[in-house]
This record gives sequence, C-alpha cells and structure tokens, in this order.
Amino acid sequence: MAGLSSFLAKDEGPQVAALTQAFARRTLSPVEVTEAALARAEEINPALNAFLSIDHERALAAARAAEARWANGTALSPIDGIPTTLKDIVWVKDWSVRYGSGTTPAQPYAEDAPSVRRLRSAGAVFIGLTTSPEFGWKAVTDSPAFGITRNPHDPSRTPGGSSGGAAVAAAVGAGVLHLGTDGGGSIRVPSAFSGIAGLKPTFGRVPAFPASAFGTVAHIGPMSRHAADLAPMLAAMSGRDLADWAQGAGALAPLGTRLHPDFPKGARIGVWSTPPCGAVDAPVAVAFQAALKVLEAQGAILEPIDLPRADRVTGMFEAHWYGGAAARLAAIPEDDRSGIDPGFLEIAAEGARQSAIDLMRAQAERGAFGAAMDALLESYDFIVSPGVAVLPFTAGALVPEGSGLKRWHLWAGFSFPINLSQQPAAVVPLASTAEGLPRSFQIVGARGADGAVLAAAEALEPLLKDAGR
Repeated sequence: MAGLSSFLAKDEGPQVAALTQAFARRTLSPVEVTEAALARAEEINPALNAFLSIDHERALAAARAAEARWANGTALSPIDGIPTTLKDIVWVKDWSVRYGSGTTPAQPYAEDAPSVRRLRSAGAVFIGLTTSPEFGWKAVTDSPAFGITRNPHDPSRTPGGSSGGAAVAAAVGAGVLHLGTDGGGSIRVPSAFSGIAGLKPTFGRVPAFPASAFGTVAHIGPMSRHAADLAPMLAAMSGRDLADWAQGAGALAPLGTRLHPDFPKGARIGVWSTPPCGAVDAPVAVAFQAALKVLEAQGAILEPIDLPRADRVTGMFEAHWYGGAAARLAAIPEDDRSGIDPGFLEIAAEGARQSAIDLMRAQAERGAFGAAMDALLESYDFIVSPGVAVLPFTAGALVPEGSGLKRWHLWAGFSFPINLSQQPAAVVPLASTAEGLPRSFQIVGARGADGAVLAAAEALEPLLKDAGR
C-alpha cells in the first residue's frame, strides 16, 4: 500500500496508461490502486479539505468489478478501474451532492448526471466528492457551510476554484482523474494554482444536465496531474445526450488529432499577453516570456495578438454571471438564505437589478465576440497566454491582497473570455517560483479542436515545465 500511495502521490509521469497496462498484465489490481487512492484522500483531507465526502464501500465494490473485467479480458474502456473524483456540483446516484451550500438538501440523488453516467459506464471508480464554493460562483474554493480548501504547495494559500478540491486531489495523488466544471475559469484557475493540467472543452463536447444556472458559459471537463491523462477521461465523458438541448444536434470533431511530429516547429501561434482586466504579476510574466522563448527556439511562429472587443468582454461576462447568480438565488426560499456566502448574495443582487434589455444586449455582444474569436483562430493554430495573471494568494480571500480589485473575475481575465467564446483551452504547468508557487501556460484552440489542444498540451508540457526557473 505504501508503495502505491507513493506512486499516486509522486510526479512520475502520466498514470492512466501505466495503470491500465499493469491491470492487463495483472501486476497491479484496481482494488489495490483504489485502496491507495482512498488512503491518500483520507490522509490529506484534514489539512487541505479537498473532499466533501469519501465513499470507501462503493469505490471498492466498483474496483472489484473492474478487477474481474481486466482478469477476463473485458475491460470497458481505457479508464476502467481508474480512481476518479467528482466535483460537488454534478448529480451522482446514491451520493449527497450539496453544490457547496448548506441550503441544499442532504439526501442522495436518484440518478447520475450524463457526464457521471458516461464515466461510470466506462468503469471509472468514484472515490469521493471534491469541494466547491457555494454554487461554484467564484474562482477560489471556500464556503460558509464546508470551510476553506487549501493549496497543497502552501496551505496558507488558495488552490483556486471553483474546482479547487479536484485540483488539490490531483496534485496530491488522491485519485488519478478528476471531473471539474468551468464557467469562468473554474477548471483552469485551480489547475494553474495547484500545478496540474486541466482542460475546458469546447462547449457541448460533454453533456450537462441539469443545465447550469450560469447558462452556456459553463463547461464540464477533465483534470489530472498530467496532460496525457486528460484525453481518455474526456473521451469517456463526451457525446450527445438528449437531456442537454444546448449541446446542439451536430457532432464535434473526433478527439484523436495528431500534430506534426516536429511540433511546435512551424506552428503559427497567437500570443495573448494582456488580459482585458487586472494586471499580470511580474513572476507570472517572467515565466510566460521564458515559455515563449522555448517555443521560438523550437521553431514556432509567434505573433502578438489583441483580444477582440477587449473593452467590452468584462461587461459581457458580468451580465451573464451576475444574471445566473440571481436566477440561482431566486430558487432558494427567503428563509433559507441567512447562511449563504455574502459575495454570492452581492452579485446575485446586482444581477437582479439588470434589465432584460441589458441581458439581451450582452448576449448580442457575446455573439459578436465569439464570431471574432472564431475568425481569429482561423488564422492561428493556437492562441497562448498565461494560465492565470496572478500567483496563488491567501486562502479564504476573494482577491489578491493589495490588488484593489473587488471581484474574482477581475484577476481571472485570461480565463472568462474563453467561456464566452466557448473554445477549448488547456493549462499546463510552468516552473514554480522560488517560493514553490505554481505558474502555468494556457493553450486555446478553435471550437471543436479539443484533440489538437490536448495534443499540444501533451507535447508542450515537458518542454515548458522548467520555463521561468
């Protein structure tokens, strides 16, 4: 057990293929690996608060079933038997999902969300629910009901959010695959702050039901220690589900994209260095520039770009996000609101004050912005940027100390625009600061080009891991 826990906890390269090859050879079993993941989750949770709940009994039952399948050659998928966590914001059959809120009922759900059902059908072993802020409303992870989730690299700091528990679990080896959601950066921000890889897929790639209160800025995607482990999880979650009307009827491009073997040589890459709001911390800028030098030395063609409609994009997002918060709050009886996160109440009140005309105008502006982003990505293979403009800051705070900012999205300006435009975007780690704080690199592709983004992330991850050291 100690050796397996060490394998999960250490950064020794991609894990999914290594584990499933061991399952096939019967040199490891899903039961052994699940026991190690459960032990690791229990070990780290008192200090880091990454899990709302851990389900030993059902996880081990699922692992035993996976072990039998591997033994008789009937594995369900490339992730059969892999320990997996789910965010406390998607329905899970027989689990109490709370959306990070004390206002939600504690009874178990009767059915899985489509993404969860697909993972279960692929044989993923669910070990527990990871923490989220209330209703996933902000890009840090704390809630009045369930406390503060802490960064594994420095517990005095936030791991980001809203998929903060998932990011922490990935970083410490409490599971291998982790389901996150991203409405304004909620996969990419905690992946960046925790030093792991994460992908916000093209909108509609992964079905969602029930629909997010925040509407069509919200995506579901994979998180893991390494970029190579994202693709098999995304493949298992993806596909059409008739419960999700917003997916659209068409099929997205397949995920199995292969890049030129000399990538990034010859790749035309747009460099997005300035967010539409907030400032870039100097240590973040240093690491990003070092990463660009690596790409240039590898033969990439780098061209500076400006974000289309940069002066309008923050207001567009606020109209959508605040309106979504108002809609979510409206579903909660007045008598049950006393314990809700004050920050959530504040943006919900602001959303309730906007008019239908305001929201429709923001939707029209969003359409123009999305079209401009689609056009921009016709000219470039990828757009790259820092993952997050700031370093991880104090746990429990909404914004970095001394920043003068009021709201979380004002420091997440490399994230939320890509929710509005719905392109796939991945983050991979760069070198940490001298103090051990993670920094990251974002790769954005055209809508539907998730496979290319994942392939680029996998190829660039080893090239960039020391950038900025």
